Amino acid sequence: MENFKSGNRARSNAPSEKPKLVFSAPKFKTSINLPLCSDVEGARIYLEKRKIDPSKFYYAEDFNAFVKSYKGKSHQDLRVEPRIVIPLYHEKQLIGFQGRALDSKSKPKYLTVMLLDDVPKIYGLDSVRTDAPVYVTEGPFDSTFIRNAIAMCGADADVERWGISNSVWIYDNEPRNAEIVRRIETAIISKKHVVIWPPEIKEKDINDMVLAGHDVQNVVECNVYSGLEATLKFNQWKKI
Repeated sequence: MENFKSGNRARSNAPSEKPKLVFSAPKFKTSINLPLCSDVEGARIYLEKRKIDPSKFYYAEDFNAFVKSYKGKSHQDLRVEPRIVIPLYHEKQLIGFQGRALDSKSKPKYLTVMLLDDVPKIYGLDSVRTDAPVYVTEGPFDSTFIRNAIAMCGADADVERWGISNSVWIYDNEPRNAEIVRRIETAIISKKHVVIWPPEIKEKDINDMVLAGHDVQNVVECNVYSGLEATLKFNQWKKI
């Protein structure tokens, strides 16, 4: 009778449609359950010596155990060792992190673990203004010394995909490094804006330049090139 009233004339004993099973994507913790480097003496001293703000990063005494606390996550190079943990966020969600070795002999220096697929391997993406030039550095530590900067946590990414249309690429000052030279040349060919370091700068990266007393922000802003001018400056830089 109820079926008749509702317009369902099918037999009451007719097989009902099977319910569709919907599986939601796995959800990870949105925070990192670790002490800040500013609260751990060894990590704090290490970062402060490099003039890096220790309150921006976390400390894992056992990076191997920390990674494995995220179900199903691992890395081929994991071992029991302390590392500074660099969080990666996108749209206010924790999407991964890097572990930076404290021991200079520990290889690789950086270990990147992503918690989600098809997300940007970029540090600082949630804190930059996309309506202004965005400076792209090679490492998260270097990016903290430049205004409105992000850092690649892996190979060069297509930053335009993530809402950045006005990017300036900053590579290490290593004219004898074939990989760095190749990447700068590729960026110029791709019509990107790049920083070509002037000859008076001898240090190889931004952190070293800061420690040497350079006004890195000013040096960067005064040495941005693109197109033919970038090619000319690049060829001069390679000969240094």
